[in-house]
Amino acid sequence: MNKKKSNVIILGSTGSIGRQALDVIRMHSDSFRVLGLAAKDEVELLREQIELYRPEYISLADKESIKKLGELGGSGVKKALPGVEGLCELASLPEADIVLAALSGAIGILPTLAAIKVRKRVALANKETLVAAGDIVMQEARQQGALIIPVDSEHSAIFQCLAGEARHLQRIWLTASGGPFRDFTREQLKAVNLEMALQHPNWSMGPKITIDSATLMNKGLEVIEAHHLFGVGYNEIEVLLQAESIIHSMVELQDGAFLAHLGRPDMRIPIQYALTYPERIESPVERLDFRTLGAIHFGRPDTQAFPALALAYEAGKAGGTMPAVLNAANEVAVNSFRQRRIDFTRIPLLVERVMEMHDIVKQPDLDSILAADAWARVRCQELI
Repeated sequence: MNKKKSNVIILGSTGSIGRQALDVIRMHSDSFRVLGLAAKDEVELLREQIELYRPEYISLADKESIKKLGELGGSGVKKALPGVEGLCELASLPEADIVLAALSGAIGILPTLAAIKVRKRVALANKETLVAAGDIVMQEARQQGALIIPVDSEHSAIFQCLAGEARHLQRIWLTASGGPFRDFTREQLKAVNLEMALQHPNWSMGPKITIDSATLMNKGLEVIEAHHLFGVGYNEIEVLLQAESIIHSMVELQDGAFLAHLGRPDMRIPIQYALTYPERIESPVERLDFRTLGAIHFGRPDTQAFPALALAYEAGKAGGTMPAVLNAANEVAVNSFRQRRIDFTRIPLLVERVMEMHDIVKQPDLDSILAADAWARVRCQELI
C-alpha cells in the first residue's frame, strides 16, 4: 500500500531556502509533493520550477508578474494568485499539510498567520515574522495548536536539543560563525565593499541574510526569534562565535550539562528535519568526520565593532513595536548598501538612528506592527 504524500506549499520558492527545499523534496518524492509555489517576480526561475514540480497553485507579487509568466495550459497549474492576499490563500489551502515560510522580510507575517489559523504545520524560515510580530504569532499558534518547526540552523538545533529537556533549560547558547569579518577592527570594517560582504566563509545563502551575517544583525534577529520560539528571557540567551559552523547551537541545563547539535553547515539538514519531524530519513548531505576536523574554535562577539548585535538585544528588551522598527530599518539599510548608496559601517548607524526616533507602542496589535514597519522604512529612506 502506497503511503500518502505530504502536500507542501513553499512561500519563497526562488530564494536560497526555497530552492534547497525543492532539492530535498526531489530526493524524497515518495514522501512529499509540491502543491504550491510562491515567488516575488523571478518569473523565469518560477517557470522552470513549475515545469519540474508541477504545482497546482502559484503566487507572484502582482498581476503584471503573472502576465509575464504567460500561458500555463498543460502545466498542471489550476490557479495563479497575486499579492499578499494570494500568499495568504496559498498558505491556507485545505489540502496543504506543510507550509514552508521562506519569504524574505516582514511580508511573511500575514501568510504565516494564515497558515497557523488553519492549523497547518509551519516550517518557519522567515525570521522577520517572529522578530516583528513574535508575541502575536506565538499566541495564535498556542491557541490553534499549530506546530511551528524552525528552519534556521540555530533554532532547529535548539529545538532538537530541547526534545524532552525543555523544563530543565537554563540558558541558550546561540552560535555564530562571525561572518567574513569576525577578526576585523572597526577601522578595517570601513574598507568593506559589497563583494567582500557577500563572501560568507561557511554558508551559501541569499544576499540579504549574507550581509546580515557580516554585520551580525542576523544573529541579533535570531536572538529575538529564540526568545519567542522558546519562551526564554534575553538575559538567558548568549551569542558565541564558533568559527567553523560545526556546532549549530547549544543548550545549558540546570544541572550544568550542555547539549549541542553538530553537523555540516548545510541548510538541507534543518529543512528536511522540519518536513519530516518527528521522523528522520536519509539525507544526501556529506557526513561530518571528526577525525579530519582538527579543532573547533570559540570566541566572544565584539559588539563595539559590530553594534548591530547590541541593537537587536536592545530592541528585543524594549519590546512592543521596537523589534519591527529594527527589522524594517535594517532591511532598507541593507538594500541601500546592496545598491552601493551607503557604506557597510553605516548600516547599523542608520538602524540605531531610526530606533532613537521611534515612540514605542508597548502592546501592539498587528495593524500597529505593520504601521511601525512602514514608518521605519520611510524614516530610514529619509536618512540615506
